[in-house]
Amino acid sequence: MNEYLEQTGREAKEAEVTVRNLSTEKKNEVLCAVADKLLQRREEILKANEEDVKNGRENHMPESLVDRLLLTEDRILGMADGLRQIAKLDDPVGEVIGMKKRPNGLMIGQKRVPLGVIGIIYEARPNVTSDAFGLCFKTGNVVILKGGSDAIHSNTAIVSCIREALKECGVTEQAISLITDTSRETAAQFMKLNQYVDVLIPRGGKGLIQTVVNTSTIPVIETGTGNCHIYVDETADLKMAADIVMNAKTQRVGVCNACESLLVHKNVKEEFLPVLGKRLLEKKVEIRGDEETEKLIPEAKKATEEDWGTEYLDYILSVKIVDSVEEAISHINHYNTGHSESIITNDYSHAQKFLDEVDAAAVYVNASTRFTDGNEFGFGAEIGISTQKLHARGPMGLPALTTTKYIIYGNGQIRP
Repeated sequence: MNEYLEQTGREAKEAEVTVRNLSTEKKNEVLCAVADKLLQRREEILKANEEDVKNGRENHMPESLVDRLLLTEDRILGMADGLRQIAKLDDPVGEVIGMKKRPNGLMIGQKRVPLGVIGIIYEARPNVTSDAFGLCFKTGNVVILKGGSDAIHSNTAIVSCIREALKECGVTEQAISLITDTSRETAAQFMKLNQYVDVLIPRGGKGLIQTVVNTSTIPVIETGTGNCHIYVDETADLKMAADIVMNAKTQRVGVCNACESLLVHKNVKEEFLPVLGKRLLEKKVEIRGDEETEKLIPEAKKATEEDWGTEYLDYILSVKIVDSVEEAISHINHYNTGHSESIITNDYSHAQKFLDEVDAAAVYVNASTRFTDGNEFGFGAEIGISTQKLHARGPMGLPALTTTKYIIYGNGQIRP
């Protein structure tokens, strides 16, 4: 094992004892201090980010991913505000979840406690660096970050700010570590650091997540990949449907909760698709459709089988005509990634059927999939959007970064 990684893991495990026992007041003090530090040193962070963005464009990074990488004054302000919001949230650590008295007099309950040391592997999204720290720290966890090479300068500058604020507050700087070696070999070795790391959370595209799941010896919480659908039912308000599709597809294309595939009921296809198609084409969205879609939108390209299951993260949308809500649900459950799905309808029974039968972390009626987000759900921020079913599902706020332990009160009981 890489000596540098061993030392990082060992120091994180040692710091865990201190961090998990910090008071809520102290944790909130640190979070606000980090927010202030990010703003104080924002010029330094922006300069580092400029270098990353320049390198990204020189390496022909798609503009949708450059947008993820880019930091601005407003985005740094948002990062600071996010930390202050986390400081205002209730601290779940120490919460007692139920307490029952057994016939023998034992009082048995559960209490929320930190997970321990959390490892996060993520791609070119430097705002994740501060979000991850804030959520992990508020829940008494230590975090080890492994960002991608595309954002190394930005991440280094942000972590430097965080560690400086920790030191000034009298808290161990090892509450956060950044693995600065961006090689794949180091990443692979990090995934096997189960002696020190309690859980690993990948944030990124399908390739990254599959690599982590297949390589890691640390328990993994899968997040992120979003082949999200919108189904326009035959009873839908078509103006509202078009507005929702435009928002879900074009407001930000390089995010996991953007709409990637559209299903339209056959009874509204002729009224709906030409109008929507015109709006999509004005936004330079490439449409890949089935035969019926191609007839109604001449500029559309023929969709392949691969298109139905693709998370584009780009100005591309696959479109399919369906005969019924049942066909829409079947298609979604076959091709989706368990992230976010939406139905646009004025039929109550169709809405309920969709909510009941679609298998995803977030299922919407008459709203954009873009709301699947920790801030929008009132969590302050998120560590990621879990698309699996064990431990956590959907946007992961503070409670998702805790586990429980049983606490038992007795008065001398012995087992017969």
